[in-house]
Amino acid sequence: MKILITGSKGQLARELQLELAGVGKLLALGHNALDLADPEQIRQQVRLLRPDLIINAAAYTAVDPAESHREQAYAVNGRGPAALAEEAARLGAPLIHYSTDYVFDGSKAEPYTEQDTPHPLSVYGASKLAGEQAIQAVGGEHLILRTSWVYSQHGKNFLLTMQRLLQERDSLAVVSDEIGAPTSATSIARATAQMVRKRQVGEGGPSGLYHLTATGETSWYGFACSIAEHLRQQGRLKARIEPILSRDYPTAAARPLNSRLNCARLQRDWDIRLPDWETALHECLARSQQQPVAQTAPVAQAAFVSR
Repeated sequence: MKILITGSKGQLARELQLELAGVGKLLALGHNALDLADPEQIRQQVRLLRPDLIINAAAYTAVDPAESHREQAYAVNGRGPAALAEEAARLGAPLIHYSTDYVFDGSKAEPYTEQDTPHPLSVYGASKLAGEQAIQAVGGEHLILRTSWVYSQHGKNFLLTMQRLLQERDSLAVVSDEIGAPTSATSIARATAQMVRKRQVGEGGPSGLYHLTATGETSWYGFACSIAEHLRQQGRLKARIEPILSRDYPTAAARPLNSRLNCARLQRDWDIRLPDWETALHECLARSQQQPVAQTAPVAQAAFVSR
């Protein structure tokens, strides 16, 4: 079984390569070999490699820059997945694609289900929705997995930024009224590997759209406090954390206040349920003590003010 994974250097693709080792022959391609903004290159690579499964772990994830780089966001998040879906369907290969909680506007009081009508507030969210719709329109076998607040010990994410700033700054103000489920790239990759294995033995659920996040909920402030507590126990905490409302911290892109996703359909159809967000975070932090951090860089989701 040949498995093509896009975005090989990204945090999710790195975890996928670990979790899928042994499941099949992994063909992990980075931006230079497979640029999602280049449909012709996508077609050439897929036709050359002829994979049995395509996993699209690449995306344009810079939420605020997307507001002024609309064309690039739509090229990578919309037209790229469309080309992948077309080529996958031509081969008769399934496509696994990841989307986001940002396809919703956050106005609902309860967690969003797959049946709720999307209404993105940002170019990023709209471009990801365009990718979902393009894949569905092609009609091939696919899994679209919406997740939220993804982090790991690699790449650019909230966890790495907080770990750095909490040791450098005297104080941080972090948004407290945006609620969701921090979801580790490891948890997403493990669930994906489970789905691939279940499909191999004929135990998988139906094709379609699923929500895939950690259980439980918190705010960016609560997420930051958990990271700070870990640093405090190690004697490495410097900054004081203060809550701030999103309205008091304007950003280029609007973000949903409610990012909670109902994952009951995934559990019903695939018998898969991710661990709660705090358990997954503790596992990630424990792993970070055993290996060097690959990169600490500014986070795509602006949710804090540093002072």
